[in-house]
Amino acid sequence: MKTLPKQVWLLAITYALMFSGASVVVLTAGIIGSRIAPSPELATLPVALAILGLACMTVPVGLLMARLGRKKVFLIFACVAVAGALLAGWSLSIQSFGWFCLSAFWIGTTGAATQQYRFAGIDCVSRDQIPKAASAVLMGGIASALIGPEVAVLGRDLFPAEFAGSFVLLAGVFALGGLTMLALEDSRVTKEEKGQDDRPILQILRQPVVIAAIAASAIGFGVMSLLMTATPISMHNHFGHSLADTKRVIQSHVAGMYLPCLVSGWLISRFGFQRMMLGGVAALLCCLGIAYAAPHFLNFWLALVLLGVGWNFLFVAGTSLLPMGYAPGERFKVQSTNDFLVFSVQAAASFSSGWFLYYWKWQGVILACLPAIGLLALILLLTRPDSRRPFPAAG
Repeated sequence: MKTLPKQVWLLAITYALMFSGASVVVLTAGIIGSRIAPSPELATLPVALAILGLACMTVPVGLLMARLGRKKVFLIFACVAVAGALLAGWSLSIQSFGWFCLSAFWIGTTGAATQQYRFAGIDCVSRDQIPKAASAVLMGGIASALIGPEVAVLGRDLFPAEFAGSFVLLAGVFALGGLTMLALEDSRVTKEEKGQDDRPILQILRQPVVIAAIAASAIGFGVMSLLMTATPISMHNHFGHSLADTKRVIQSHVAGMYLPCLVSGWLISRFGFQRMMLGGVAALLCCLGIAYAAPHFLNFWLALVLLGVGWNFLFVAGTSLLPMGYAPGERFKVQSTNDFLVFSVQAAASFSSGWFLYYWKWQGVILACLPAIGLLALILLLTRPDSRRPFPAAG
């Protein structure tokens, strides 16, 4: 078995540091919003805006990478992330919900670059190593599951304004992530590859293999976001669980998202894309059943772990399947379009989470996930991604 190149592991380390911001926002923003937002319905708005920022920036990031290369864009957005975290800390010091929402959106835009790390890892390897490379980069999320929530809790009372110190510490983590990027090699479209970029994007998106890849990632992210955004408020504010217990559930959820990366690349090679994705669907259905049963700590913990596992199976398989539908010269165009669609769905789910939680309560949030999961299962059965002839991959 061939060893993955050093570049892939550097990307995993950088991903661990930069993705920690998502854990901090998910754990704290809903609680902060419930305290300083002008209306309870707006409590999850900062989380939703962070995801919206990510979705809005996916296409511009792809265009910038095609022109400037990946490394320069990664460094630019690391600087933007530091500034956004400091703005969040300042906004909490003056208890401004509006400025905090702006800072959440700002931090979210940097996630568009962070999510490109997995594609940068794919660029480094041959087609047979794509699932392993995608899994290896996303494995950095295991460390982010520890770093992000710990930063949030350690900085909670660092300054008079609650959680302001969390975002100041997060700025330091982002700065460290920027330093690790200096060791990365660059990647951009070559002159030879430019000649391959001649298909309209709609023609590429109509391929069954691309439909399956995007649907798995988008619906997996949408269901995960809908439940994850509502969990801290439900646990801490509605059902009276402590912040420490809430932190443990979020940490376990993020670990559940990324620990399967240790085996998910092998599982795809062993069982294929369709079985892997259907396994993700099954994990999500088990998550919903356990979460609906009772609002106890153990139910929240087990449901959120299964939510993470289901997301991992769908996202890693979708990411690994996508290169089967494009030529190397088309990669920036297709990758950025994929992320725009995926994170637009996630943003819509996150925005609707607060509404469902306010009007339908926790059980309503759970039931809202069922139609999307059923649609994904139908798409996978109709497209049969493993039966499709792969296009030359971007490795």
